[in-house]
Amino acid sequence: MRIDQRIAERHDGLTPQERRAAAALLEHLDDLATYRAAELAELAGVSRATMSRLFRSLGFEDFDEVREHLRGLRSAGEPRRVDGAPNAEALAAIEQASILRAIEHPRIPEVAGLLALGRRVFVIGWRNSYPVALHLREQLAQSRSDVLIGPVPGQTTGEELVGLGAEDVIVVVGFRRRPQGFGDFLNEAASTGASVILIGDPTAVAHASQVSIWLECPLQHSLAFDSYAAPMALVSVLADAVLGACGRSGTRRVREITETYERMGEVE
Repeated sequence: MRIDQRIAERHDGLTPQERRAAAALLEHLDDLATYRAAELAELAGVSRATMSRLFRSLGFEDFDEVREHLRGLRSAGEPRRVDGAPNAEALAAIEQASILRAIEHPRIPEVAGLLALGRRVFVIGWRNSYPVALHLREQLAQSRSDVLIGPVPGQTTGEELVGLGAEDVIVVVGFRRRPQGFGDFLNEAASTGASVILIGDPTAVAHASQVSIWLECPLQHSLAFDSYAAPMALVSVLADAVLGACGRSGTRRVREITETYERMGEVE
């Protein structure tokens, strides 16, 4: 149970001083891990002993355990500021390591071949995964035709799967905090007979057995919000490999698209 839920559940049983301390915790919940216990007590206008009693009332041994609880929420994808955030140089090094892990995946050539040769490609993603899915669709559409994106705003996904078969490819982008029914969608996608490729962070490994190919791609989460640098780098590498696999037809399509841009004056 999250710390705010624990406070709500136990609030009526807290002393007036503990309630003041709890109010301070809730007020600073987004950056709680950046404080020390003594600082929180001072902000609340209570003693350190009162703050310690509150931690124990909420089921924590001490403030260190509260910090670990908050880190656990952050690892699950919930935006939380964490103490000891890296400086710019350290952050860049972490990003680089994540990107290398993503673009060195051994199955990228295999996935690129499927994406180049499939009759149709359907790319789908929800929530924060949608921008990655959309970017992948836009890049693939430069090299080949019949690349679809989902979910379409205001529409459901069932109709998108009907008609797909063994000659098609479904790319599911599923980074953490996936929607309810994600596993059901994968089962339905697999039942079409299409090759199903899942791209996601390590938390999606539980769904790996439901798909044809599982591409693990890390997220960097040293700060309050996840960085999608590695997923976007993976999209770039995949799109480049697909263009190479498409050969002359891909090159010709790129040229024709550029010529269309120029005739219509759509891009500078």
